[in-house]
Amino acid sequence: MPNLDVVPVASSKQQRQFLDLPWDLYRGDPHWITRLRSSEQELVGFKRHPFHEENEVQAFLAVRDGKPVGRIVAIVNRGHVERHREKLGFFGFFESIDDQPTANALFDAARQWLAERGMEGVRGPLNPSMNYDCGLLIEGFDSPPTFMMTYNPPYYASLVEGYGFTKSQDMFSYLANVDMMDSMDEKLAFITNEARRRFEFKLRTLDKSRFDAEVRMFLDIYNQSLMGTWGFVPLSKHEIDHMSTSLKHLIVPEMTAVAEFEGRPVGAIFGLLDYNPRIKRIGGRLFPFGFIRLLWNKKSIKRVRLMSTNVLPEFQKWGLGVVLLAELLPTGLQRGMTEGEFSWVLESNHLSRKSLERGGAKKDKTFRIYDFAM
Repeated sequence: MPNLDVVPVASSKQQRQFLDLPWDLYRGDPHWITRLRSSEQELVGFKRHPFHEENEVQAFLAVRDGKPVGRIVAIVNRGHVERHREKLGFFGFFESIDDQPTANALFDAARQWLAERGMEGVRGPLNPSMNYDCGLLIEGFDSPPTFMMTYNPPYYASLVEGYGFTKSQDMFSYLANVDMMDSMDEKLAFITNEARRRFEFKLRTLDKSRFDAEVRMFLDIYNQSLMGTWGFVPLSKHEIDHMSTSLKHLIVPEMTAVAEFEGRPVGAIFGLLDYNPRIKRIGGRLFPFGFIRLLWNKKSIKRVRLMSTNVLPEFQKWGLGVVLLAELLPTGLQRGMTEGEFSWVLESNHLSRKSLERGGAKKDKTFRIYDFAM
């Protein structure tokens, strides 16, 4: 029998093997798109990232007869332990050949590492938290992922469940054409029109002259709006700063909307262009010229990911989310947008799901987060 070893990633050679493994596993898969390599290096702990200031991660590599065949990252999220008062560890960045013993060995290594740090259960995949990409794709393998969404082969679910993980919660992506608002049902249209009429929201786009502060404002609303959401851990101040810097060049101000009530920002939405086809062409590498090719002529991108519609808790039942979405529609039409993806939406978020479905959006992909009790 071939020898299988799971080793902690320590050397620069092992880091390269960890990052390069998906290129071998997904060779020939027309739908797979690599992450931006620099971003993945940061999130798995090979480069500095503010997530690691308070949390601890360890990458592992499965090697069979000298050849990498799997990988995983074990994660202790201190914010989750403190906020949710449960000693729950996490796994992420899981990749493996279609072989249960290989997957089992990776999960064993992650579990042991987490147990040594006092964790009593495991949840995943989170890469490395719910504020980044997360979930295992279990339905919707017939098309590529949108920007910052996950993708994996169908057999991954069998490997995860074969080890003993069970469903914790599903997340969905919804697809909508630009005429979605025209097909909105009568009840939802009434709520939207009443919200506009009664509450005198001021609607605007992000202010280009103070763009950094505006992105931080959006992320602050994001943190506040999700406080009651299943599994949520707020972004730290340094994570907000880092994320705002990362998004600065990617956000198109015209594809944003901010709602103000009595001079106070209370809701925000932004559509993030689907950069994934370009990321595929540059192989995930921003240097030396990938950055230019990624951002050149953004107007030619006709697909958008509506990745976050956030409203402060006290305004969440006013129909403001749909009002914000309607505000983006004219800009989307003007830019020639043909399709938008709403992602991701938690299975337990009944309000958002019903609003999207009433508006005509169709469920396109399903992602699953799993739990394992040690």
